[in-house]
Amino acid sequence: MNKLIVLLFVGFMMLTTIAFKEDRHGGMESFFKTDSLRDLYSKNIKLWPKPTVDTGVEWTELMPLPDFDSSYFALIERPDIVLGKMLFFDPLLSGSNQISCSTCHNPQNSWGDKLSTSIGHDHQEGKRNTISLLNVHARKTFFWDGRATTLEEQVKSPIAAHDEMAMDPKKLPGKLRKYKGYKKLFKEAYGTEKFNFDHIAQALAAFQRTISSRQSRFDRFLKGEYKMLNDQEIRGLHLFRTKARCMNCHYGQYFTDEEFHNIGLTYYKRKYEDLGRYHVTGNVDDVGKFRTPSLRDIMNTAPWMHNGLFDNITGLLNIYNSGMQMNTAKPEVKALDPMAPVTDPLMKPLKLSKQEIQDVIAFLGAITATEYKMRRPEQLPRD
Repeated sequence: MNKLIVLLFVGFMMLTTIAFKEDRHGGMESFFKTDSLRDLYSKNIKLWPKPTVDTGVEWTELMPLPDFDSSYFALIERPDIVLGKMLFFDPLLSGSNQISCSTCHNPQNSWGDKLSTSIGHDHQEGKRNTISLLNVHARKTFFWDGRATTLEEQVKSPIAAHDEMAMDPKKLPGKLRKYKGYKKLFKEAYGTEKFNFDHIAQALAAFQRTISSRQSRFDRFLKGEYKMLNDQEIRGLHLFRTKARCMNCHYGQYFTDEEFHNIGLTYYKRKYEDLGRYHVTGNVDDVGKFRTPSLRDIMNTAPWMHNGLFDNITGLLNIYNSGMQMNTAKPEVKALDPMAPVTDPLMKPLKLSKQEIQDVIAFLGAITATEYKMRRPEQLPRD
């Protein structure tokens, strides 16, 4: 009997050793380690291990979205929001009467357009990817380069842009005043039928502030429903917080630091060159910097990056895995060409295995919620 016990114990230890060897060399998580991770993360988030972040990064902990607020139904009936919704879906806001805000920000496409770069007036192709409007109310700056600091300022830009909606802002109020329905809506919202372009921007901004993500399975996990994530997703969560270094830039309630970084994709002096935030600040240190996008609903918002060149999530994570420092300007090059872009030092080789990359992708799926497809207005003001 004692010999049997000894043999069983030896066999158990051999299996344990094999499992952890696979974990180290093949990137496979043993069931022992996965169980310990589940125990570790099935606790109040205050008890979770601190993430792997560099010195100087002022990160905040991941946070769930709030529970659905039933007052939303009353909110969307507010006069300025009703008006803003009508304007958002109305092609009258474009010079050609063919393009609306919803052309690029389609509620059926997670408030994006599923294109690499936007298509606007006269079928002109833009230079940058359309950013989803989900949770736009939480942004501190707007556009990939942060050139707008308020939502009202942001909504004006595409209306006037020659390669987007190509509408003269000075003529738009008069164009809309031809319709009694719009005069009535503006009267109800702002107390005047003599509305101006600022009123239009305010109404559009009011509507867009109501566009929010739904809760994901990860939100429910954070609130104590610990069975909402499977073992692979928990491994991905742990990697996201540690080895993959994601929380250097993607943290808080919306998985973004609201900052700008050069991750090595400026394509300096090449076909897809885009100097990013430099066009706003004129500071050579901002060459190639773009905003950190929110990862909320990321699996619904492909293609990704400022130029929309990446539609394969595994390929995208392989880029981060490389560290992208091969594209950074060396000091001697920077001395000769001050514009030469330098990749952010937060970007470092990660040495993630193929399995670990798939685990992170599984976690990104867990922070992606079911799409909410808002219905378009059945009829626009045309009387």
